[in-house]
Amino acid sequence: MNFDQRGRDRLVLGVPAEAFRPSPIFLALVALFVTSGAMAWNGFGNVRLDVFLFVVSGWLVSLCLHEYAHAVVAYRAGDRGVAHRGYLTLNPLKYSHPLLSIILPVVVVLLGGIGLPGGAVWVDRHEIPGRLRHSLVSLAGPATNVLFALLLVVPFAIGVDVFARPEFWSGVALLAFLQLTASILNLLPVPGLDGGNVLQPWLNPQWRRGYDLMAPYGFILLFALLWNPRVGGWFFGGVFAVGDQIGLPEFLYAEGLRLIRFWQG
Repeated sequence: MNFDQRGRDRLVLGVPAEAFRPSPIFLALVALFVTSGAMAWNGFGNVRLDVFLFVVSGWLVSLCLHEYAHAVVAYRAGDRGVAHRGYLTLNPLKYSHPLLSIILPVVVVLLGGIGLPGGAVWVDRHEIPGRLRHSLVSLAGPATNVLFALLLVVPFAIGVDVFARPEFWSGVALLAFLQLTASILNLLPVPGLDGGNVLQPWLNPQWRRGYDLMAPYGFILLFALLWNPRVGGWFFGGVFAVGDQIGLPEFLYAEGLRLIRFWQG
């Protein structure tokens, strides 16, 4: 094999092959998720700590895959820059600010039991032709959360004996609940969130200008809406109703939330 051929083999559509390799950080998160899940399954050591590590690492893995879904669809739609920016390596440190991407979502999970939207990939919209492709890029992340929620609910739908391994299944149920809340939150038509970004390309120019002005404050707007008791009640009422419809046991994810707060004794 000559040098030119080897050089071509290291490129994918002009992008170095390294840009597509999973980062060590992501692989470590997956290893922690699998290991802590096995520990929770077998009741090894402090089972509450096991469930804590299982849920938090699983949630971080899902955040990485959510953002990866945005990036890979953007890449296929025409924005090759997402590869150069490291978004296709599944490295959570590449997705926006670590505080907003990792720490804040984990804190909200622990304190509020909500799957808060995490980091964000920067997509060069000028490189992507057509409104439909723009909408599909925005929709890809929430679709990943929906898929995870449905997969995690499968054991309960087929009637697994949750009382045989209650701690493990409580963790699985909580992860499913977090995916469900993330799915619904991300699909809300709030400026700056995925649901709003799905609609943005289809707005007329006047509405789009207003949307773009509001988009940087979408996260704050989301918090304000959830803080309102009436709106927050509607939101959680909807989440609980969807959870019931897909067969997610409420008592299990409530127990999972209790278990991950291992510091409370």
